[in-house]
Amino acid sequence: MNVVLVGYGRMGREVEKVLAERGHKTVCRVDEKTPECRHEPNAAALTAELLREADGVIEFALAPGIPERIALYAQAGLPAVIGTTGWEEHAEAARLLYKESDGAALLRGSNFSVGAHLFFRMCAAAARLVNTLPEYDAALREHHHSRKADFPSGTALTAARAVLAEMDRKTAVVSSLPEGPIPPEALQVASLRVGAVPGVHELILDSPADFLTVKHEARGRGGFALGAVRGLEWLSSRHGWFEAETFMDHLFQEGEK
Repeated sequence: MNVVLVGYGRMGREVEKVLAERGHKTVCRVDEKTPECRHEPNAAALTAELLREADGVIEFALAPGIPERIALYAQAGLPAVIGTTGWEEHAEAARLLYKESDGAALLRGSNFSVGAHLFFRMCAAAARLVNTLPEYDAALREHHHSRKADFPSGTALTAARAVLAEMDRKTAVVSSLPEGPIPPEALQVASLRVGAVPGVHELILDSPADFLTVKHEARGRGGFALGAVRGLEWLSSRHGWFEAETFMDHLFQEGEK
């Protein structure tokens, strides 16, 4: 596949390596802040022209401008894997666009790492087990490198949704410290930004008797990149709007088919 990379930071470079390893070609890199993208065949900004020779798109960029970029992917009829986070307010409009689109496909996820999706499922299972045990309180915490722009991370919010779906007494996410105690019905998601950590996410279950954690710690960006490329390969024969969970369900059940 000929692939356009939108966002050429650390994740974009890791994706490029995996694309090459799996026999694909990066035909264009788009990033306004990266020096390599100031000269052809690369570009500082995405245009319809850049997508004409592409078979697919993988995006790990910043959220500003994403509605316009997604519209270009849909108009081009391309499969697009979106790892960009922090654009929840635009997601429903984008989903409707792809529902009406003829031939385009989009796969959206906060995290394409297989291990992270195992973590989501473990969080859901743990929350389900303690749902009838009121002595257990729950919280999430995440730790990322100091350059990460959004918080909480999209991965942490995905894990939080998994917990809320299974734990009846938790009804809302709190991601900033309120004045006074945290309400018992709130699921706190705490964020730390320091150093060069690729990503650590942890579910905490706390009771007067014990303290349990479910933890995912990325050793690098390779797992995220591999999942995104696998996702594009899977998406290339499909049409419509997909969440990463759907792709991961397929991967867990059938492997790479």
